[in-house]
Amino acid sequence: MNLFYFWAFIYHMNALKLIVSQGRYFAPALVFASLNIVFGTWATYIPAIKSHLQIDEGELGAAIFFMALGTLILISLAPKLINVLGVGRATGIGIVCFLFSFILPFIADDYIWLCTGMFIVGACAGFTDVAMNTLVSEIEKRDNIHIMSANHGFFSLGGFLGAGIGGFFLAKEILPIQHLLVVIAVLFVVNLLFIGKYFRVSSEKLESHSINFKLIGPILLIGLIAFFIMATEGAIVDWSALYLEKISKAKLSWLGLGYTIFSATMALGRFMGDAISSCFGSKRLILLGIFVALTGFVFILLVEPVMALVGFGLVGLGLSVVIPEIFRLAGKAENIDAALAISLVSGIGFMGFLVGPVLLGFLAELSSLKMSFVALLVFVAMSFFAALTLKNK
Repeated sequence: MNLFYFWAFIYHMNALKLIVSQGRYFAPALVFASLNIVFGTWATYIPAIKSHLQIDEGELGAAIFFMALGTLILISLAPKLINVLGVGRATGIGIVCFLFSFILPFIADDYIWLCTGMFIVGACAGFTDVAMNTLVSEIEKRDNIHIMSANHGFFSLGGFLGAGIGGFFLAKEILPIQHLLVVIAVLFVVNLLFIGKYFRVSSEKLESHSINFKLIGPILLIGLIAFFIMATEGAIVDWSALYLEKISKAKLSWLGLGYTIFSATMALGRFMGDAISSCFGSKRLILLGIFVALTGFVFILLVEPVMALVGFGLVGLGLSVVIPEIFRLAGKAENIDAALAISLVSGIGFMGFLVGPVLLGFLAELSSLKMSFVALLVFVAMSFFAALTLKNK
């Protein structure tokens, strides 16, 4: 039996090969990558935009909240819009609108314009997020393949490219808006070349009377897992460097390694996740991923810098497969429109992503940063027990 799983694993390690060799599968992955390339570019220039507008950290946080607000509003409207447009058209329109919307915060001359721009960016990002995940879910069902995790791997890869290229241009002292316009122009042209590969794809529509609490209940359970996992991801993004500095007493040059290693293993795990999922099913993979993440938190809480870095790597590897599998399960939910299911899970998960860093800061102020990471371990443990009730698909 072990030999069978080994050969099945090797056979199904074709998700990445499918994506890079066939335009039908590369096109959606390009949308995932494009989204995070732009976000990575934005992250590079946040200090410059903050300095240009002469705002403090609190005002910047409020502006980012407007982005979150726009995302949440459009996530709630996304299913109806996707049903009207078709999931392929919705994805194409979404990524184009998202690319050009990011010009707004880069050209903002005052704080109100910045907040307005961030709201529009968030709205476009939220709509595109639901559309592209629904699109991949639909392609998986039609072609009987597993590519969701690999697509999320391209999202992680996009973040690396955006931040890396941004750092290069930052050193060259090129104006932020000039760099952004080049990025947008390149991504717009490349996406336009591939948009025809999925533009006419549509998902099955269900009558509204078929949606009731009994049917949505399982989706809410999936959403709860997404909440805990994305809260943990958001907290690590914002607080890993501070943990290494204040708790682990790591060298200054090591402070960024926690998030770097976390991101690298997350990208690696997502590229491998589809092959494992096709052999063992989503439930088993989610449980395995959460167990690896729990082990990682044990290493982090050992405090010693090397152990902590190993821990961040294990957490990234473990959590990497959970969210793609959660979206896969939501897209396969019976008697519920895939766009509705994914939008619910995405909305609940995104709330966790927003709440996680805030909760961690609150606990750190009341107790200690180490105790906050204990709380994250508890979050992940609760996800494990919730995942035990899932059906294996």
